[in-house]
Order: sequence, then structure tokens, then C-alpha cells
Amino acid sequence: MNRLTLKWGTVNAWKLETPEAKAALQKWADGGVSLSAMAQHDTPEQKEALIEAIGFMDEIWLDWEGKNVSREEAKEYVRNYGKA
Repeated sequence: MNRLTLKWGTVNAWKLETPEAKAALQKWADGGVSLSAMAQHDTPEQKEALIEAIGFMDEIWLDWEGKNVSREEAKEYVRNYGKA
């Protein structure tokens, strides 16, 4: 099972079991990552890579909200975080 935790509009934690999910999230990481999700500022390319990786996740947790969300909800969260 592939699991992803999102916080501050980006990746906070993960557990990946499939090669496809690992490769997809690696594209996000290749853009450069901070050790702190709070300090991470994803580029537009990283956001797109993260949105692609979300498609491989079986479970997605929004840490601040304390709830599991669907893939589509997670994609919207990443796209819109910090815009309001």
C-alpha cells in the first residue's frame, strides 16, 4: 500500500511499496527538498510531479486537517495551497 501525508501544501511523510509510486515521488524529490515540510517551497514542476505521484497513492492523509482524502481532493489541496 502506498501512503502519503501532506502538510503545508507539500509532502510531509510517505510509505511507498510499488516501483511506480517510488519513481513518481522521486521526480518531486529530484527538484530539491528541505528536511522540513514547513520550509519546503515546491516549484511548479515539483507540484506537477507531486500531483502525478498522488495518482499512485492508496491512502492520503492531510496532517493539519487530520483526515484521509481522495486523490482528487489531495490534488486540489496541492494546487491551491497558499492561494487564498
